[in-house]
Amino acid sequence: MNKIQVITSINHEEVEFLCEPQETLLDVLRETLGRTGTKEGCATGDCGACSVLVDDRLVCSCLVLAAETGGREITTIEGIATEEGLHPIQQKFLDHAALQCGICTPGLIIATKSLLDRHPDPDETTIRYWLAGNLCRCTGYDKIVRAVQDVARDLAGPA
Repeated sequence: MNKIQVITSINHEEVEFLCEPQETLLDVLRETLGRTGTKEGCATGDCGACSVLVDDRLVCSCLVLAAETGGREITTIEGIATEEGLHPIQQKFLDHAALQCGICTPGLIIATKSLLDRHPDPDETTIRYWLAGNLCRCTGYDKIVRAVQDVARDLAGPA
């Protein structure tokens, strides 16, 4: 098969790559582009470890064909931090010990960003619902929920 040329934006940087028609965005991110922060957990869209934002929409990159991403804006875990340091979401995950092995963490942070971009003041039910597509096998979700609640308060500013 002929490879497909794709020009897209990843973390606000124009990127050009060649891919097979059946290659997933996850495979291209990790194997072709060397952006290994996005993790593969199940390759079936069930665990959320490979979550990224495509045009600010939360998606499992294992279910998106790379060839379909031309002209889109993709945000991966590598695009969350800034040159100044960690994003507040990342810092709160550390502060609350809301991670263990790290496989699910990038997807949870991306899902949290998507949640807070749409619902800056979520209640616990909304947080748990929004993060339900992300599976963690190492830890309970309470620390994760507390981290999200804490960062939401911080980002909202003084009451």
